[in-house]
Amino acid sequence: MFSEKYDVIVVGAGHAGCEAAAAAANMGSKTLLVTMSLQNIAQMSCNPAMGGIAKGQIVREIDALGGYSGIVSDKTAIQFKMLNQSKGPAMWSPRVQSDRMRFAEEWRLMLEATPNLDFYQEMVKGLIINNQKVEGIVTNLGISVYAKTVVLTNGTFLNGLIHIGEKQFGGGRAGESAAYGITEDLIKVGFQSGRMKTGTPPRVDGRSLDYSKMIEQPGDVKPHKFSYSDETQPLSIQKSCWMTYTSLEVHDLLREGFDRSPMFNGRIKSIGPRYCPSIEDKINRFADKERHQLFVEPEGWNTAEVYVNGFSTSLPEDVQFKALRSVAGFENVKFFRPGYAIEYDYFPPTQLKHSLETKLVEGLFFAGQINGTTGYEEAASQGLMAGINAHLKANEKEPFILKRDEAYIGVLIDDLITKGTEEPYRMFTSRAEYRTLLRQDNADIRLTPMSFEIGLASEKRLRRMEEKLSKSEAMVQFFKETSVEVEETNKILIEKESSPITQPDKMFKIFSRPQLDLEDFKKFKKVQEYINSHDLDEEIIEQAEIQVKYSGYIEKERNNADKLSRLEDVKIPDNFDYDKIKSISIEARQKLKKIRPVTISQASRISGVSPSDVSVLLIYMGR
Repeated sequence: MFSEKYDVIVVGAGHAGCEAAAAAANMGSKTLLVTMSLQNIAQMSCNPAMGGIAKGQIVREIDALGGYSGIVSDKTAIQFKMLNQSKGPAMWSPRVQSDRMRFAEEWRLMLEATPNLDFYQEMVKGLIINNQKVEGIVTNLGISVYAKTVVLTNGTFLNGLIHIGEKQFGGGRAGESAAYGITEDLIKVGFQSGRMKTGTPPRVDGRSLDYSKMIEQPGDVKPHKFSYSDETQPLSIQKSCWMTYTSLEVHDLLREGFDRSPMFNGRIKSIGPRYCPSIEDKINRFADKERHQLFVEPEGWNTAEVYVNGFSTSLPEDVQFKALRSVAGFENVKFFRPGYAIEYDYFPPTQLKHSLETKLVEGLFFAGQINGTTGYEEAASQGLMAGINAHLKANEKEPFILKRDEAYIGVLIDDLITKGTEEPYRMFTSRAEYRTLLRQDNADIRLTPMSFEIGLASEKRLRRMEEKLSKSEAMVQFFKETSVEVEETNKILIEKESSPITQPDKMFKIFSRPQLDLEDFKKFKKVQEYINSHDLDEEIIEQAEIQVKYSGYIEKERNNADKLSRLEDVKIPDNFDYDKIKSISIEARQKLKKIRPVTISQASRISGVSPSDVSVLLIYMGR
């Protein structure tokens, strides 16, 4: 049945698996995507949205590298918002509300149109591993499929266990069975595994809600989009979300079911996501709060199904229903299905290299929730990187690794590999020490040339990025060379409560003032003439504005990154004997032996390795 040997087999077709399969196939690898259900490819298991704080930057990075998540999100969006616009551009984060059914459909159609990619529907129950090298997979029917590399993206399916109140049953998602066998195979060859949990809210019938009692949450007046390509366009019409609140009455009704909650009676022992707590966890931990926000999110353009964001729960279904009926606007609510919690296996990611290849088994890659992360975007970015590196491995090429000053994806993977995680990891802007460099607006400038170099991003993408860069740089130069007149400038400065000028000055200096924004720039006659004569779009003008207003911060952060990157050049040999260094702490020695960092810079980021330990290592490395 499978007479040919594949270059790459991807197990699982969630967000990580889809990106992995697309990347490997687009780079030229003969790729097989194996999933338990071809109907559920790229399923949005939790909320129907992509992006958000720091996550939006990741989606733009995926797009800049040639992944599909940005394009699919744009094509199936029902609302767009740029979050954090009251803050500096390093914090701006795009987010779309998605049409859940269309999102999965678009992903499937794009994958089916991808050359070199085959599909197979069945459960994978084991791996073929010989001499610590992966050679393929074994399906539930006992079929062996051979490959040079295998990427595991099993999500919540590995020994998945669903909890609703006192009830529990095996499953990887509502209505889908769990996957068994892979964990056991991996433990046999020496891997350590653990358990994590996540949860999801009830889905309700939008026809049963009273939106007049809620607060409307419309999209942006001038929506942007995720993809840098011209394959997609910003939304011309949008669908609103809504907001309502819990109350003390709702909290009291929920508390009545705490003794039947698997979270509180000990049936769930694993750790859930800190930054996406269940509603019972919220009212328990924040007992002083009289109410919590609930975001009422439509699941698509035409469906009546609604997602109750903020009401994640594993309480008994009767308790969920009774409490939700006491929320404003939900008095007559009808359930499509109750919320639930799910426990699943993961593998501490310190067992991986930066390429996401496992240290124990050559040619085997992990991506997504199997590594202890949470979120579609985190999973998709790992899938993309695992797919790229599986292709490179199959072709005996060097791995593609992003550094912390190059991408949020680099921060995410380095955090996982170097620090590990004991609770579901999600990305925040605060995790990136170079976030002024890693903005959502410049992901294409940072990453598209690298991706083109390894054979993933198209030449068309590269030329588009180069045009954007040259035009924005030319506009910045125009600001540096062109002066503004006193009368025209003071009219705008006084209006913005900024100190007037007494003589003509360069635009660059005037526009650097924090009180002025992009719309103020456009009020100057010379600027408007320049924009019209050079046919500049908003993306280029915005890029020029950021380069003007934040040039000092950007330059300072670049210098800091360059200083630290010197430590990235100091490599630590694979077989380095840490036991021979007597002057480092016992904790540092234990952590260094466990993680086996590749560079001094990575060693310096390991929890428990102090600056003095790093100094000793530098001496041993001849520095």
